[in-house]
Amino acid sequence: MEEAPKPLLTLRGLHKRFGATHALRGVDLDLHAGQVLALIGENGAGKSTLVKTLTGVHQPDEGEIRLNGESCAFARAQDAQAAGIVAVHQETVMFEELSAAENIYIGRQPMKRSWAGLQVIDWARMNREAQAVLDQVGAGFAATTIVRELSLAQRHLIEIARALSQQARVVILDEPTAALSHAEIHDFYGIVRGLKAQGVAILFITHKFDELFAVCDRYLVLRDGASVGAGLMSEADEPGLVRLMAGRAIEQIYPPVNSQPAGTVLQVKGLSHPTEFEDLSFELRKGEILGFYGLVGAGRSEAMLALMGLNKEAKGQVLIEGRPIDIREPADAIAAGLAYVPEERQRQGGVLPFSVRHNMSLAALAGPRHALHGRMSRGGWLSPHLERAFAETMIKRLSVRTASDEAPLSSLSGGNQQKVVIAKWLGLAPRIVILDEPTKGIDVGAKQAVYQLIAEMVENGLAVILVSSELPEVMNLAHRVIVMRRGRQVAEFGKGEGSAEAIVAAASGLAHAAVAEEMAA
Repeated sequence: MEEAPKPLLTLRGLHKRFGATHALRGVDLDLHAGQVLALIGENGAGKSTLVKTLTGVHQPDEGEIRLNGESCAFARAQDAQAAGIVAVHQETVMFEELSAAENIYIGRQPMKRSWAGLQVIDWARMNREAQAVLDQVGAGFAATTIVRELSLAQRHLIEIARALSQQARVVILDEPTAALSHAEIHDFYGIVRGLKAQGVAILFITHKFDELFAVCDRYLVLRDGASVGAGLMSEADEPGLVRLMAGRAIEQIYPPVNSQPAGTVLQVKGLSHPTEFEDLSFELRKGEILGFYGLVGAGRSEAMLALMGLNKEAKGQVLIEGRPIDIREPADAIAAGLAYVPEERQRQGGVLPFSVRHNMSLAALAGPRHALHGRMSRGGWLSPHLERAFAETMIKRLSVRTASDEAPLSSLSGGNQQKVVIAKWLGLAPRIVILDEPTKGIDVGAKQAVYQLIAEMVENGLAVILVSSELPEVMNLAHRVIVMRRGRQVAEFGKGEGSAEAIVAAASGLAHAAVAEEMAA
């Protein structure tokens, strides 16, 4: 009988504690060369702690890490990288004024001796080698391109190219497709298969089940810091994985939306920008969820930023309940009753070092006077008692999992961070809430909680604009879906009117039949 290949990376009995919090509880894990292991779990299950332990950011309190059969310990991130363990994270952190090549080789630029005998950067070699790995991932742009000129999706490809340039033996992909379009995701699958063919061991973290079944060979499920299930993806199914993740079955992730839209609250006429979008015109009614769908670069987020006064070059007419509103800055939008939950919650939505309580009160403190008075202050002074009462109410209402309202936002899982950001805006009692990719990077249980919250918003009379790249979200939640492509409105579908293929065809510009064939593949 042929002996099974030994794992490239093995974890046995890994424990990690942070004070009273037991983040990892005896985790076992095997990563094999040329295979993809799906690491599955709800936010707060211990996935991030496990990744940070593997990459040398944290050191385990108990247990062992073995690489190629040899016990190893990583005192810092550089030690893990030197051993060939590299992580590609969901949130891209880059030097925007440097080139793609400089970002790929930052801190490890190839050097050469100058005519004066000094060690200097070998720019030609660095650009050449960076271009080779960018071409390998199908980036489609030059290595000398300045990062600030690139889209979020293109920046993500730089992160992947950086990992490839380090000759990694173990690559950790943390929500790698969060910023990619439908076509780019399929290209990315090809990159993963190429890494497998090269014998790289891959730890794949995503909340999208279709991705797990598309690229992963095996799975490991974490719950409350412990391993609760493992096996072959070919023998798994989505309901079973959800039960392992949540400790319960989630029969219906999308709640019924019972609101009946009535009365126009927002009118947008001819909203345009010189380079991002053109001639957007739509209406939003009280109690309605209006979905905006499109591929990366369609201009959806840019249009929402313009509505909030964050895009100075945008022109057009905005009416709230029939009254023209001049929105020159965010304070004008907030005073008119608009609230905006951005796509990048960690960089734009919250202040990570601040406490949960302070994050929840931020918008009210900066908002119009009616939101501040009686909610957070007494006599014009911030009332810690009122602020704490509001925070405790929102923590309970949104089921935010936190040690206390004093815990820093950075200590919360992604799903709970998103709830805090939404709570911040609900403190203003807005009339219109814009949610830009509200479930990006959060697990199925947290998604269900956010969907339930959206349904409650419109049932209580709010109007919601839902911007999402997740087609099932807009199809199941929105009363209407506006499709954008290359900065223009190209289609509108009422609930139940358009198939998934028809909506994607409108967003991509491809023929319906071609999209159906691609989605089936």
